[in-house]
Amino acid sequence: MRDISMERVNQTRQQILDTIKSSTLTHEQKVAVMAQEADSLLEVLDKPEGLDELLYAPIDTQCICDLSEGHAPMRPRYIAPDYAKLMKEGCSYLRLDPPKDLFEALNTLLIFYKHVPSVTNYPVYMGQLDDLLEPFIDTVDEATARKLIRLFLQNCDRTILDSFSHADIGPKASRTAEYIFEAEAELQDAVPNLSMKYDENITPDDFTLKAINCALKCAKPSFANNKMFESELTKDYVIASCYNGLPYGGGSYTLCRLILGNIAKRSKNIEDFEKNQLPYVMDIMARYMDARIKFEVEESEFFENSFLAREGFIHRDRFTAMFGLVGLAEAVNILLKKEGVEGHFGHTDNATKLGVEIMDIIDAFNKNHYNKYCEVTGGHFLLHAQVGIASDVGVTPGTRIPIGEEPDELVDQLNVLSHFHKYFPSGTGDIFPIDMTVHRNPEYVLDIIKGSFRENLRYLSFYSSDSDVIRVTGYLVKRSEMEKLDKNEAVIHDTTALGLGASKNGHILERKVR
Repeated sequence: MRDISMERVNQTRQQILDTIKSSTLTHEQKVAVMAQEADSLLEVLDKPEGLDELLYAPIDTQCICDLSEGHAPMRPRYIAPDYAKLMKEGCSYLRLDPPKDLFEALNTLLIFYKHVPSVTNYPVYMGQLDDLLEPFIDTVDEATARKLIRLFLQNCDRTILDSFSHADIGPKASRTAEYIFEAEAELQDAVPNLSMKYDENITPDDFTLKAINCALKCAKPSFANNKMFESELTKDYVIASCYNGLPYGGGSYTLCRLILGNIAKRSKNIEDFEKNQLPYVMDIMARYMDARIKFEVEESEFFENSFLAREGFIHRDRFTAMFGLVGLAEAVNILLKKEGVEGHFGHTDNATKLGVEIMDIIDAFNKNHYNKYCEVTGGHFLLHAQVGIASDVGVTPGTRIPIGEEPDELVDQLNVLSHFHKYFPSGTGDIFPIDMTVHRNPEYVLDIIKGSFRENLRYLSFYSSDSDVIRVTGYLVKRSEMEKLDKNEAVIHDTTALGLGASKNGHILERKVR
């Protein structure tokens, strides 16, 4: 049997050396990559037996992916601070008084962001910006407010160098949000990622159309089904990182993912997959997540030492964990082929039925697995349709229909997707490039949003087919920046490399235009 540990050490050493020598990584990107590689060498967790064979297998047979979190987590993966508390009370540790006007409010946020950690080393949640800033909008004249909002967003893009950083707006209309739409449409920047919480009974059509026009120009905001999220996570929820629904004032300890297509490859048939292979892999991944959480809570001392916890910006008992998955489409297609049955995910009823059957098994397992440190979600993890990573080849994000295999009619695609969004309180979503002529008829997109949310779809993203800023899977990149990186020119955002990888391996530039 090969020595997996020694292989990993040698691979890591080479990756660190390659990072140091890289001509396309900035200094900040090199530091982040090397820190991540060093963390991966530590073996302090009580890992379940059988994990290494599932986690360190070649990419075409790997069944569990830890998304580069390493084995000695020093902070939760995703943190969603209580920014409203910051605005009301200031922050003792950072010597910040409560802001009194828009200048101070924006300055306070920018300072605070520098001290909110995550798996990316940048804040994955930047706050409900309209609620945070609307009370200060009238402290300056309108022209100054517009300029300050624009400069704030530009500062975020140039200093928060990762487009997993995410802000929210809505469901109520506000001038702050409108100023954000105007600025983002002009700036064409990838950071911050942005979601609009939409509720047909609360969100005015004219306000939503302004958001849609912004989205068609710069791929944001995306649209979140506010009723659906509130029914599952209460009103105290945030959308962070890609499209992750999480508790406000808490977050997620960790995220690991099942690679369902590769689990299907291990299986003799559907019965073997459902009764043996899938339960075996889920059990190992859940116990691995338990070990990660135990280390974070009991040994890393993050919650004892972080000013975020000491001053009440976050609360340990508002953290949960995300039980992720990718490749439902591949699993369904592989299993149907092994049974000698005609059918294809996204196109036939038997494929949809099998997909639902698989999701019911995963959902039932998750509801029966208990972790004492996930109190905010009843002692259970939250299911998450993971967006994929740059190295994925032949792996479709979450429960999406593979790119290039979308049904001809949008309504048929949405009908398939409507079977699966309900399973994922911590995030799922689908992306639709829109023909640029829709700029003349944004009501078309509004009708899609209304109809889809009535059918319990959770999260939808749109961008114009000619937009420079595009949504890759759950994050944003600029096409022009990917082109630079492809020519070995350094670029400011580390997520550009992920987007370039996804464009080559995941064909994200080939989505069906609607």
